[in-house]
Amino acid sequence: MGLLTFSLNVTLDGCVDHQEGIADDETHAFFTRMMDEGGAMLWGRVTYEMMEGYWPAVARGDEDAPPAIREWAVKLETKPKYVVSSTRTDFPWTNSHHVTGDLRTSVQQLKAATPAGVLLGSGKLATELDRLDLIDEYKFLVQPRIAGHGPTLYQSGLSSTRRLELVSSTPLRNGAVAMHYRRAGS
Repeated sequence: MGLLTFSLNVTLDGCVDHQEGIADDETHAFFTRMMDEGGAMLWGRVTYEMMEGYWPAVARGDEDAPPAIREWAVKLETKPKYVVSSTRTDFPWTNSHHVTGDLRTSVQQLKAATPAGVLLGSGKLATELDRLDLIDEYKFLVQPRIAGHGPTLYQSGLSSTRRLELVSSTPLRNGAVAMHYRRAGS
């Protein structure tokens, strides 16, 4: 069974607004390596729609982009993408699949069918999946910024504190720090 890994950019004050991260070649290379290691992506509808509005055009060459960003887009194009949505059923982007049925059961089945693991990149969906005790690892790229606004990580709260064990921390040249945690006792 593959692991479910929650990965996101987060500022020092917990902001997860995608516009608050450093979007340079080093950051994109970091996320490309992580995507290469995983077997599939898992998003909520809002994240999917944000991604589908830009990355397919970059992969096709319709948008001008540096090599590291184009590499991410091309690899993302071929990666299986699973989307949780109760309001949308059509997901035309290449290799996109709608997650239906009971959330716990569906995600457990996805983990079981994806030995290389599933990379989760949606904050609101992560809160729901963490409430169901389905997240195994956390890989956050902590940005050297204080945003002073939200949305914030786990904004709607969890029923209990999650104890984590540090697996690694790796500083990037741009000042961000890649933090890898595993659920304690996992």
